[in-house]
Amino acid sequence: MTIAEAQADVRRIYRGGYSGPLVSAIVWAVANTAYFLVSPGAAMVALFFGGMLIFPLSTLILRVTTGGGALPKGHPSTALAMQSAFTVPLGLLVAIALGSFAPELFFPASLIIVGAHYLVFMSLYGMKVFAVLGGALVVLGTATIFWMPGIGAVSGWLGAIIFAVFVPVLYRTGAARQAP
Repeated sequence: MTIAEAQADVRRIYRGGYSGPLVSAIVWAVANTAYFLVSPGAAMVALFFGGMLIFPLSTLILRVTTGGGALPKGHPSTALAMQSAFTVPLGLLVAIALGSFAPELFFPASLIIVGAHYLVFMSLYGMKVFAVLGGALVVLGTATIFWMPGIGAVSGWLGAIIFAVFVPVLYRTGAARQAP
């Protein structure tokens, strides 16, 4: 199987990758709401453990809507997807440590970590739009830390908005790449 064929499989099976950002938008919005309604610590727990649910819930969405949602056993892209996925909870441990000292920096640091994780999706899906999504998250997190620290506490909601904006873009881009 060529890289292009493997990427085509990933695009087809995961429908351009739209369901992950759909679930992510919800998880990030819930976590940022927890920041204000409960505590910054609750937000950290919500994003960490909610993040672990993103892939299973996005797969469930695909199964319910299309009947698919999993790469076949032994697919060459599985290892790359798994390696990319495991960088996020490990990186979030650093964001949690930072947030323990400065809670307003938790979401910006998390945006950088998650945004960097999405850059791998360019190779996984063969879709450059993931560079734009990942870049938008990284830029938002970086700008919030260094130039706009006053919005750190709401940057999780801003990240949720970015994810939500990319849901239809990924859906359409993935569908267009599948067209004959």
